[in-house]
Amino acid sequence: MAQPTATLRVVAGDAVLLLDRRFAADPERVWRAVSDPAELARWFPAAVEGELRVGGHLRFSFSDAPADAGDGGEGQVTEFDPPRVFGFMWNRDALRFEVAPDDGGSGTRFTLTHVAGGGAFGRIAAARTAHGWDTCLAALEAHLEGRDPEAVSEAPNGRLAAVERYVAEFGLDEGEAVATPDGFVVSFVRDIVWTPLDDAWAVLTGGESAEIGGVPPVGVVNGYVGAGPVTEADPPRVLEYTWTHEGEAAGTVRWELVHDPELGNRVEVTQTVPERLGAVLPTALAAWHTHLEQYFAAVHGDVRCPWPTDRAEELRGRYAARLG
Repeated sequence: MAQPTATLRVVAGDAVLLLDRRFAADPERVWRAVSDPAELARWFPAAVEGELRVGGHLRFSFSDAPADAGDGGEGQVTEFDPPRVFGFMWNRDALRFEVAPDDGGSGTRFTLTHVAGGGAFGRIAAARTAHGWDTCLAALEAHLEGRDPEAVSEAPNGRLAAVERYVAEFGLDEGEAVATPDGFVVSFVRDIVWTPLDDAWAVLTGGESAEIGGVPPVGVVNGYVGAGPVTEADPPRVLEYTWTHEGEAAGTVRWELVHDPELGNRVEVTQTVPERLGAVLPTALAAWHTHLEQYFAAVHGDVRCPWPTDRAEELRGRYAARLG
């Protein structure tokens, strides 16, 4: 039977991921696997060093981290109650491992709680974090069963599909239209994991240059939002252009790629809409929602053509119903 997947709640503005697993191994064996640094090395995403006591200082390190991710950082033990609970801070995140006898048998119930710091920007990474823990816990299960954790593998493109599923399930793909004194701002924020900004920019622009006053690269426009001249270009971070309605300038569309050394990289898309054109909001929201789905896949090597018209129309209906 397939193991359950992660659930997401938002508590005091932070993302809280909860993962429950049941293992055939007894609680004492599971406790060693989730608290002994030598055993953690077999399945946990970083090497862990430090003092296993409440208040003990911890150090984390990666052997294959992206170049711009920095080192693994530091933390502190917040709970240590053998053989039951191990809680600790990892940079701005709080993790808690709980080990208990399985009520339904002779094995163990293991619960992992991950409170992601960073507020709204921490939440947008929840999909990739959830999939990461699914992968780690599959390796933990293999280790407990005497199998090689490194042999745990995914189907081709399995990571992309799994993260996309979590993005949709957690609602991390949704955009919003915020009222302003001048009209509205349509906005989306999407995680692009640790994709280097130069690479993300190349995918976004298709290798085309962007010149002030020139035509925007084809990768930043779509058939639902009319495109005018480029108004700002700062590779590999910002590309802004005028958008048009019935041939007239109506506002701006802005793409921004952002690097955060702790949270990873993200893309932000905004479109300003004057109050008189409020009727276009469902179409704009659907267009950028679909566009970012295509872009996220392309960033991860899956270029999807042609444009999914049916998907955009489905989303337009959904946003229209939401906006009333």
